[in-house]
Amino acid sequence: MEDITLRVARKEDCRRLLELIHELAEYEKAPQEVTVSLAHFEEAGFGPNPVWKAFVATTQEDGKELIVGFALYYVRYSTWKGCRMYLEDLLVTEKWRGKGVGKVLFDQLIVEAKEKQFSGILFQVLEWNTPAINFYKKYATKFDPEWINVSIELS
Repeated sequence: MEDITLRVARKEDCRRLLELIHELAEYEKAPQEVTVSLAHFEEAGFGPNPVWKAFVATTQEDGKELIVGFALYYVRYSTWKGCRMYLEDLLVTEKWRGKGVGKVLFDQLIVEAKEKQFSGILFQVLEWNTPAINFYKKYATKFDPEWINVSIELS
C-alpha cells in the first residue's frame, strides 16, 4: 500500500486523533459519549505517566501529512494470563475504508504485542458492527458471549 505510511503517534497528532474518535463515536451512534478533553487526552498519552500508545496511518494530501486511521491501545494485566494488549479503538476514516489500512494497523498491533511478549490482544466490537466483525474474523479471534460489559461512571 504505497499511499500509506505507518508510524507511532506523536503529541501533535492528538487533535486529529480526537477528530477521528468523534467520527468513530458518530458511527457507533454515541457522539455524546466522547467527553475527554484535548488536554487530558494529550496528558494521558504523552505526559509523565503515559497510559496509552497509538499507531497512525498517514497519507499525503495537498502536500501535507494526513492521518487517515489509528489504532490505540494500552497494557492490561490479567491475573490468569499476565500482560495483554487492550485495543481501545481502531478506526479508518470512511474515505479510506476497504483499502487495507485497517489490516496494516491491526498487523502492526500483532507485531507490537509479540515484541512486548504480551500473552494476547483483547478488544470489543459492537454486535451490530458487521464490517468490523467480519474484519476481525480474518484473524484467529475468539468471540466470547459469556462476559457482560460493566462500568461505573465517576464523573
